Amino acid sequence: MPFARFTYHLAPTSPRIDTQALAEALTDLIARDLGKRRDLTSVLIETPTAACWAIGGGRQAVAAHLEVFVTSGTNTTEEKREFLAQAMALMRANIPDLHPATYVVVHELPSTDWGYDGVSQFDRAAGLPL
Repeated sequence: MPFARFTYHLAPTSPRIDTQALAEALTDLIARDLGKRRDLTSVLIETPTAACWAIGGGRQAVAAHLEVFVTSGTNTTEEKREFLAQAMALMRANIPDLHPATYVVVHELPSTDWGYDGVSQFDRAAGLPL
């Protein structure tokens, strides 16, 4: 049950991103590399309307950031390592001029602290009535 937030900024002269194709590619990547259920993967793609994205204090014409939220302890270090590399490759395929200080973050949340449809991941894993 992962949730992903992809935030990006493009200069007005930059080519547009096919956000639907990107959402599908991110969903596939999360399912494949992190072993998550595709049908429960939620992806939000957003672009700030009045962005000033800076890296090292310098304004960036193009920039992006990806955060993925998963349940703590459900992925190995190797799975996360592979995901980080593949996510960066996907981001660069969609926005070629990304600065090296472009971050992909995997947040691991305790199973008691999040869930969907009103039920925590802890309660789902424990088999409690939904």
